[in-house]
Amino acid sequence: MSEQSGAVTKTANGLLQWVDKRLPVLDFWNAHLAKYYAPKNFNFWYYMGGFALLVLVIQILSGIFLTMHYKPSAAEAFASVEYIMRDVEWGWLIRYMHSTGASFFFIVVYLHMFRSLLYGSHRKPRELLWVFGMLIYLLLMAEAFFGYVLPWGQMSYWGAQVIINLFGAIPMIGEPLTEWIRGDFFISDATINRFFALHVIALPIALLGLVVLHLSALHQTGSNNPDGIEIKENKDEDGIPKDGIPFHPYYTVKDIFGASMFLLVFAFVIFFWPEAGGLFLEHDNFVAADPLVTPEHIKPVWYFTPFYAILKAVPDKLMGVILMGVSVGVLFLLPWLDRSPVKSIRYKGAWYKILVFSFAIAFIRLGMLGMAEGTPAQTIEMRVWTFVYFSFFILLFFLSKGGKTKPVPDRVTH
Repeated sequence: MSEQSGAVTKTANGLLQWVDKRLPVLDFWNAHLAKYYAPKNFNFWYYMGGFALLVLVIQILSGIFLTMHYKPSAAEAFASVEYIMRDVEWGWLIRYMHSTGASFFFIVVYLHMFRSLLYGSHRKPRELLWVFGMLIYLLLMAEAFFGYVLPWGQMSYWGAQVIINLFGAIPMIGEPLTEWIRGDFFISDATINRFFALHVIALPIALLGLVVLHLSALHQTGSNNPDGIEIKENKDEDGIPKDGIPFHPYYTVKDIFGASMFLLVFAFVIFFWPEAGGLFLEHDNFVAADPLVTPEHIKPVWYFTPFYAILKAVPDKLMGVILMGVSVGVLFLLPWLDRSPVKSIRYKGAWYKILVFSFAIAFIRLGMLGMAEGTPAQTIEMRVWTFVYFSFFILLFFLSKGGKTKPVPDRVTH
């Protein structure tokens, strides 16, 4: 047996060396896992990037199986989704994995972005890393919107009608632009076909490319940590960061455990609460699209509602569209708006804690109001929270440079 195992090991090593001469497998393994040194003080917040990658894989795999049975046609789209749910073996599970995965994707992405606000992961030298992340976020929103239209239920149809018509507010080019997006004078077969092509082919390819760039930028600059200290600036005689540990096996084991807990929660939602009370899948979307019947209350999916509330807070349609665009675009400028000499919230004064948590509350409350009916009282509240939302960026720029801070230690803390 020992001779046989020795022969197998020798054959495996020989095959690995043969492959490695033609494809740098070992170099990749060492550069990005075994010899990639990450800070040793990662905490719960650093699970989110790995969770996002995990959900991306789930979305791609479940999407591939859904496309095998889905028909991108106004006449057959809704029926094909019902066929997947009722007649395809395990089709209901695949559909719920995909719909639940979309919401979970945004949950972990929003938490990932919030962690950056906490620990300054967007600050120098990671500005480009943040920009790539924001581009991923924009593509995710487009991908989610196109995918939301495909089931061709009532909310899919009327949600698309509302969102596409927003472009009509743009002077001069608004009407031609909306026609170009729809592919017709009204939402029709042409619309669902082009949305299907973008959702299944174009945007996933662009998204995967940006994820590669995002990870490449991360490994170029190194990971941030809760203290906001650059571990590359304190190395031993062998050039290894004193406060770093190899990503493999330490963080691969940690991430596998985190992924297991995440998948348990994910599975629980899929099997016991897939619609999330109408939050993940609206009840109106279980009714086939009817251009002659308008739903009582048209609203986007929950992950768009903070920006939808900003849109509704402004009486003028064009100004509302502009303000909604600015509310997303200003996030790109975050690395340059925060001028504090320290990165982490641990060493910033109370001023920053108040700003960050006010911003988080404003974002959550805007999301809740975006799903509401939009009464006069709610509209006033939307304007208040919209003011708080934009105040965060303005006050950050003016307060961060001279804001009170605490001394930052030379080494990371546990």
